[in-house]
Amino acid sequence: MTLLKIDKLKKTYDSLTVVDIPDLEIKSGKITAIIGPSGSGKSTLLFMINGLEVPSEGCIRFEGEVFSSAQSYSLTVRRKMAMVFQKPVMFNSSVYENIAYGLNVRKNDLSYKKEYISEKVGNAARLTGLESKLKQKAVTLSGGEAGRVSVARAMVTEPKLLLLDEPTASLDPQNISAIEDIVREANRTYGASVVIVTHNMFQARRIADEVIFLLDGKIIEHGSTESIFENPSDPRTRRFVSGEMIC
Repeated sequence: MTLLKIDKLKKTYDSLTVVDIPDLEIKSGKITAIIGPSGSGKSTLLFMINGLEVPSEGCIRFEGEVFSSAQSYSLTVRRKMAMVFQKPVMFNSSVYENIAYGLNVRKNDLSYKKEYISEKVGNAARLTGLESKLKQKAVTLSGGEAGRVSVARAMVTEPKLLLLDEPTASLDPQNISAIEDIVREANRTYGASVVIVTHNMFQARRIADEVIFLLDGKIIEHGSTESIFENPSDPRTRRFVSGEMIC
């Protein structure tokens, strides 16, 4: 089942086109990795999917709504997405309050009572291994712990689409493994569809169901993880996943 559809999408800065995608479908319930060299448009594409960057041309369709230069997502649709950035940003408050942020801004909804928020934060904390850190100031955490708080904060609202932009880029192998386990569990437990931008070929191969190879803003190849890594149809894909330089 298709969760998100892209149609004739372009992003241009001055005269430079950084994303040019005629069509793309993201499947519901899957983990999709976007790979490609630096400057290939991966993060820009992710930001447009999230509504943080406005397309120059074309549109993105999600949950029956269209996002384009002329039309924004509704608040209802935006709240069905959550974004985790490469560098974790912590509020100067407890880990609990950081994780609860997305729920607290919805307090005008009567269902978001204190007990409800506490339960949801507790579930996210257990899933991310942060139960013992809930009272600690978030700004005092290690990089790996802060990364887990960012993922927990995104997951606590149980989004339909979880977007991650290089969430493990600066982490050690142990924390990389922990974040990957959390992402898989979010996909299984909450049924979240996941789109992750990564430079780490091993990571894409470990956790993704599907892979998109982006080069110069264009999709060179899109398919199952097995097909992209074991039998790519484009020689540029083959060179890239083999660790060779491409241009």
